[in-house]
Amino acid sequence: MTGLQSVGSRTLTGPQLFLLGGSFLITLGSFAVLPYMSVLLHDRFGLGLGVVGAVLAVASLVQFSGGVVGAALAARIGLRATMLVALAVRTAGFAAFVPGLTRPVVAVAALFLVSCGAALYLPANKAYLVAGCGPERRPGLLAASGSAFNAGIALGPPAAAPFVLTSPAGLFTGVAVLFALVGAGHVLLPSVADEGVGVKDTTVEDRTGEADGVAAGSGLPPFAFTVLAVYVFMFFQHYLALYAVPRTSTAFYGAVLMGYAILLVVAQPLLARRLAALPYATALRLGFGAMAAGTAVLALGGRAGIAVGAVLLCLGEIVLFLKNDLEALARSAAPSATVFGRQRLAAGLGAFAAAVVGGQLYGVAERAAAVPVFWLVVSAQAVVLPALLVVWARGSARRRAGDGPVAAHRPR
Repeated sequence: MTGLQSVGSRTLTGPQLFLLGGSFLITLGSFAVLPYMSVLLHDRFGLGLGVVGAVLAVASLVQFSGGVVGAALAARIGLRATMLVALAVRTAGFAAFVPGLTRPVVAVAALFLVSCGAALYLPANKAYLVAGCGPERRPGLLAASGSAFNAGIALGPPAAAPFVLTSPAGLFTGVAVLFALVGAGHVLLPSVADEGVGVKDTTVEDRTGEADGVAAGSGLPPFAFTVLAVYVFMFFQHYLALYAVPRTSTAFYGAVLMGYAILLVVAQPLLARRLAALPYATALRLGFGAMAAGTAVLALGGRAGIAVGAVLLCLGEIVLFLKNDLEALARSAAPSATVFGRQRLAAGLGAFAAAVVGGQLYGVAERAAAVPVFWLVVSAQAVVLPALLVVWARGSARRRAGDGPVAAHRPR
């Protein structure tokens, strides 16, 4: 219990422990249902795959990009109240799946309620977790939060597998009750103020300096790098099953996912403080480099190639997702819920772009009987797109620097 209660060299408070436990339960309940939505919508309701894909794509975009709305709500009514509203919406959504079992329109509406609740909850949750904490504690707290969420993501689908097709009404009812109980626990949380945590943190300048190739005051990173990181990662998330199962087996694919989740849950808190100390440019090179290497190794196929590729992609996710959030906090004077809301928007844009582009690329590669080339194209994007972004940002910074003095001396 000591290891659980100590994050960032200090003891966790009761509310922080509750939020971490609640994060696990929330994702456990959510991922007991959401991964099976395509099966339910297609097999039970008879919706075409094109319609199912469109529904899931829009729901995902709402879940991610709606974080901006969640941040705005938190600024208006407070962090605890926002989490309570979000959990009430998600509880209603999961409860609505029960009548939705016989009415597809209700099921789709329930899915969007669940997505809206997720959009409202996460920025307030993260902001509450780090409220009042200095830069030295944020890495450990955010890493612990990520581990709690990912543990629920890993355990939710296998826990629900025996029930999702045989007794879905009982499953949905159980998840709704779970969310109601977690929401009731949130009522007992004390109110905290969400204040700007970055306030132009001077340590950011010291850590990054000119090596970033990006102007320190630029609004481009880490929002844009989050878009790119999620964009590259979602190719792996969406298409590994199509690639791995025919080349290995469903059992091996399941083992890879389980190993991935365990590595993520264990390694992220262990690496959090080291990642926080890395210069941002170094973290970007390591993270995108790991993703590029991982997707290139996937192209080799076979059990070894898929397993090693997954490990490298997991390391890339750990570095980029955590470091981008930390850098976003440090560079902004906005309330932390606003920062996390923007980061969720960036993730949503990246995921949506990957869904649109990935389907076309994978289809072309499959028709050409050259699916491994798909992963090489993804690997090339992980190298080229961040480099282009840095070049563009450098050029923009130079143009702004060059225009300043000239503009000051132009005749009016």
